[in-house]
Amino acid sequence: MIKNLIFDFGKVLVDYDFEAFFRKNIPDADRCKELTPLLYNENLQQVLDREIKPFNEILEDIIKQYPSFEKEIRMFSEHYPEIVIDEIEGMRELLIQLKNDGYKLYGLTNWCSKVYQTLEKFEIFRLLDGYIISSEEKVTKPEPEIYQILFNKFNLRPEECIFTDDREDNILGGRAMGMEGIVFKNAKQYKEELMAEIARHSNKK
Repeated sequence: MIKNLIFDFGKVLVDYDFEAFFRKNIPDADRCKELTPLLYNENLQQVLDREIKPFNEILEDIIKQYPSFEKEIRMFSEHYPEIVIDEIEGMRELLIQLKNDGYKLYGLTNWCSKVYQTLEKFEIFRLLDGYIISSEEKVTKPEPEIYQILFNKFNLRPEECIFTDDREDNILGGRAMGMEGIVFKNAKQYKEELMAEIARHSNKK
């Protein structure tokens, strides 16, 4: 029986747009084009999400590498939460419905410590019964440890959970730990797949 629903944050509960952020804050199109791949790439996101050293120290290291971009990198650090632009359409209403139906709702996200400003800003996060943030744990999805931390902290049984994330590799990581998963596209698609998955579990003998 499914009792717990687990949600990634970015592109599931809230939307973000790095490229729009850079275009807005760096009027010089050429500098913007040069800087964007330096600060928006998979390797740096992994470093920030794990945050073995504090966020500001990581950015100071980047400034040392690219001193000509110091002003823009400090802007990026100061205004980082503005990358998140809104809640995902339809998800707050759906979470309210699911909570009223008796499901426990949890978050599991790869995000740096700046996430706390996002948590304060958007109402949708107040619907969660708890969450795990990678930068607190120093481990990221899809590593097995972060799923186990989730299960242990909230006393969850994997077979009673369904996890949704916009990245299939993170869903596969959860499945490897015994938790069903749905690759998120939008609220309508998620609800349809969720209801089908819940029905399938309810029909198990």
